[in-house]
Amino acid sequence: MSGSSRARADGARTDAQKKDIPASGLAAPLNPARIAALFGLAVLGAVVGIAGTLVQPAWFPGGLLIALAAAAGLFYGGRTLTGTQPGAVAPAAGWLISIVFLLSGRPEGDYVFGDALGLGLFMLGGMAIAVICATMPRSSGQRTESGRPAK
Repeated sequence: MSGSSRARADGARTDAQKKDIPASGLAAPLNPARIAALFGLAVLGAVVGIAGTLVQPAWFPGGLLIALAAAAGLFYGGRTLTGTQPGAVAPAAGWLISIVFLLSGRPEGDYVFGDALGLGLFMLGGMAIAVICATMPRSSGQRTESGRPAK
């Protein structure tokens, strides 16, 4: 059996054109700049979480809205900056870790959150915003070439 007939028997197309499609997502090679950006976003998420924890009980309905708006801006900004889901997940992870750390309280029995209602709304609202930002579809400017012919 000749080489071309063997390729056809194996199911390979010999007349197909080779396309150089870059790997994306988890298949993409590690990029030190992207890793540094995600680490920076996680640290910034922790800072926003700590600031939101201090602001939300101080001016109760307004402080809660300010804290959630800051978290939403950071999560969406991270998603837009990197153009990937980890761009929203990294600051959300930093935010959540700082919130859980502050929830643990002190040996005296004190904790940073003011009341149970503000605590619940801040935690659930922030997590809902993080999930929304992480699962948003890409905008039209971020779409990559799929390799399919245009219609």
